[in-house]
Amino acid sequence: MIPTKEEVVATYNRVKPFVHQTPVITSSLLNSLAGADLYFKCENFQKMGAFKMRGAINAIQQLSDDQKNTGVVTHSSGNFAQALSLAAKNLGVKAYIVMPSNTPQVKKDAVLGYGGIITESQPTLAAREKEANRIQSETRATFIHPSNNTDVILGQGTAAIELLQKHPDLDCILTPVGGGGLIAGTALAAHYLAEKCQVIGSEPFEADDAWRSLQTGKIETNETTNTVADGLRTNLGNINFPIINKLVAQIIRVEETEIAAAMSLIWERMKIIVEPSSAVPLAAVLKKKAFFKNKKVGIIISGGNVDLKNLPF
Repeated sequence: MIPTKEEVVATYNRVKPFVHQTPVITSSLLNSLAGADLYFKCENFQKMGAFKMRGAINAIQQLSDDQKNTGVVTHSSGNFAQALSLAAKNLGVKAYIVMPSNTPQVKKDAVLGYGGIITESQPTLAAREKEANRIQSETRATFIHPSNNTDVILGQGTAAIELLQKHPDLDCILTPVGGGGLIAGTALAAHYLAEKCQVIGSEPFEADDAWRSLQTGKIETNETTNTVADGLRTNLGNINFPIINKLVAQIIRVEETEIAAAMSLIWERMKIIVEPSSAVPLAAVLKKKAFFKNKKVGIIISGGNVDLKNLPF
């Protein structure tokens, strides 16, 4: 069931007081390189450094008082772990976070700093899910999936709503595609609020499950995810895929060298810190210049939580 326009607008109004209205910035140099007008929606400046704060805050707000009293639980090694922890703290709710044992300490420290209660698991999806289920049964906490949850999807779409308020005449908006929450939410926002604006996904060749899913019409998975864009190693879900399948125009795949080059360009030319996943949409625009030529292109910079000891350039 695809959410309605009323749900999209209500979500925006609900989330707005709890998140930063992040800036939209441009670069004349990148415009000339791309041959298009690029508008970067900088969610790297969002609370906790990524768009995922939006979905987390919306999902918790939609819970009953009873559910808020027993807390929330998720499994994540990255930005959603931080987002749910901070959103829960801001709303006075306990957050239980299952994190793989091989998660970098800097990410664990961030979750702890936001008040998240960490349980470590073996670094497999099955182990993560098992721990989350155990916590649910012991605490009655409500499970919130990082991307395959309607309220999370609607929350993530509020970044595109803000972008379209500033630039209602965009020809297209690009997002990276990982678990599918951001692109599904973006597609809903554009579908209802800017009918002529296409939504286009961007994905590494090394984790191109979403591209293949659009080809076959069913959810595909990855055998390997050997990409520097660590935020895009997850799979689509049964709630976000129908939205993506219906409303996303296409997905463009890029090489690892193209991701690193685009990330380097953003750091050097725009003077902002972005994580590798955030550079994938720019890499897609630069790869397909003929398609984007002279278009007004929105790009959602998904986050800036980068491991400074492990840069790809």
